[in-house]
Amino acid sequence: MTRMPIDTDATELRALKADSFGRVALMRGAAGVFVRRDLSATPWWLRLPAWRLAVREARALRQLQGQADTPQLLGWDGRRLDRSYLDGTAMYLRPPRGEIAYFRAARRLLQQLHRRGIAHNDLAKEANWLVLADGRPAIIDFQLAVRGSPRSRWMRLLYREDLRHLLKHKRMYCGEALTPVEKRLLKRHSWVRDAWFRSGKPVYRFVTRRLLKWEDNEGQGPKP
Repeated sequence: MTRMPIDTDATELRALKADSFGRVALMRGAAGVFVRRDLSATPWWLRLPAWRLAVREARALRQLQGQADTPQLLGWDGRRLDRSYLDGTAMYLRPPRGEIAYFRAARRLLQQLHRRGIAHNDLAKEANWLVLADGRPAIIDFQLAVRGSPRSRWMRLLYREDLRHLLKHKRMYCGEALTPVEKRLLKRHSWVRDAWFRSGKPVYRFVTRRLLKWEDNEGQGPKP
């Protein structure tokens, strides 16, 4: 991917997240506050996968340029990725209980991403859903995003999985508002989901918990 200049004079305000795949911090630069993902502290044996995840995120954000309620790509130099800051709180810290408007807006936002050819692919994590200061939804963290033709069978399958994850959150926080169609969709498990639970998720847990000694609690931060 073509590199973009970054603000080398920016100063760090505070760390937002740090794990084996990089460090995410809130920064202040010439154009204001933004978020930086820095891969410089990544262990040597994880640099390639960390770099690939960052490239995937940069490409997805570039494809979403101009899309409301998602981060905007500001810079990428192969080691640091800068994106715009969204003033919001993770869903699990500010649960949208009973907020039907939030979930309606979240579904519209998801449809807009899909029309642009982006499947987020990691929306089961509540940390990737924000409740903005005015109550609107926003989506962050596109490291696992998949790009493709919105009409392809593969992408439509991934879009359905994105929607299923949103509906699972709606069932938890606003279950009385689920429609009959949404309830049927929640019961339909694709082969992608089944394959993940049979093989992908056990491998993920082994790598993150045994090898990296890292527990993200399904995107809700470390367990106490």
